[in-house]
Parts: sequence; structure tokens; C-alpha cells
Amino acid sequence: METKNLIITPKTKILDLIETYPQLEDLLIEYVPAFEKLKNPLLRRTVAKVATLQQAASIGKVNISDLINVLRNSIGQEVNSENMEEQLYNYHKPEWFNESTVTKQFDVREMLEKGEHPVAQVLADLKDLPEGEIYQLIAPFLTIPLIDKATGLNYSHWIDQRGDDLFYIYFLK
Repeated sequence: METKNLIITPKTKILDLIETYPQLEDLLIEYVPAFEKLKNPLLRRTVAKVATLQQAASIGKVNISDLINVLRNSIGQEVNSENMEEQLYNYHKPEWFNESTVTKQFDVREMLEKGEHPVAQVLADLKDLPEGEIYQLIAPFLTIPLIDKATGLNYSHWIDQRGDDLFYIYFLK
């Protein structure tokens, strides 16, 4: 597929979008300010490579249909009048959460600073997590692709945002 034919959808990867349409980077950052971090080469190589526009909309707490249509409109693609399905992420403390059942913790910040991607480590940790125990992930941004992967593997999650650059994400098997 030629890159000039990239149709913008919720599943479009952020890196594909900004490499195909570099002029959309500033518009994306303006619409989802959390993506100012895309200017960081390290995060561009790691997060932007796997994150989709759907995930960006969730991170920025914006409507995916509106985001897609703003991006499409700015490059002359057809605007879609349908409401595109949004995934739900849990920001409310669930009944299953109990601090005493947090048995494994992993702070990904150091790994990210080295340019490493923590997905394999987190998935391995989750695989070894005993039933009923909670895994705590600490990250400098919302790790939506990882949450999506864990959810697809039947893990429940809770996102506890403790600052602009501090997220505690809990997983229960």
C-alpha cells in the first residue's frame, strides 16, 4: 500500500499517521495535548509505533469520531457522519481493588528512558500473576496499547491517574 493512500481510521497507528501526513502532527497535538510527548524521539519510536488514534482519543479523553473527522477534513479525506465505536477504560476504583492484594509492581519509567519497550515484560508478569492477585504498573503516560492487550487476555484494569505524568494501572487476573 502506498503511504499516500493511508485512510485515517480509529485503528491508524500514530506513527503511520505522522509519517504519512507530517502536517497533521501539530493538529493532533493541538487536539490531544497529551501527545505533545510525540516530540520526544524516544516516545515516538516506542509509543507512537504501536498506539492507534482510538487509543490517542482515549488518552486525551476526546471523542474518536470528532478526532478522526478533524484529521480527515484537514487533508481532504471524506468525513464520516457515523459515530465510531469507542473503547471504555476504567478510571473508577473497582470493587475488586484491595491494596493488600497488590503482589507485583513494575515501574516502566526507567525502561522507557533506555528506549526499551516494556510490553513483553508486563505480559510475562501478567501471565505469572496468580488468580485474584493484582499487578501494579507505574508509567509516565497512559499505556492504552498495553491495557488493550491485557483486556484482550481477560484481565480487568483500573487506571489511577496521580498526575499529568504519573499513572498507576492495576490489573486483576
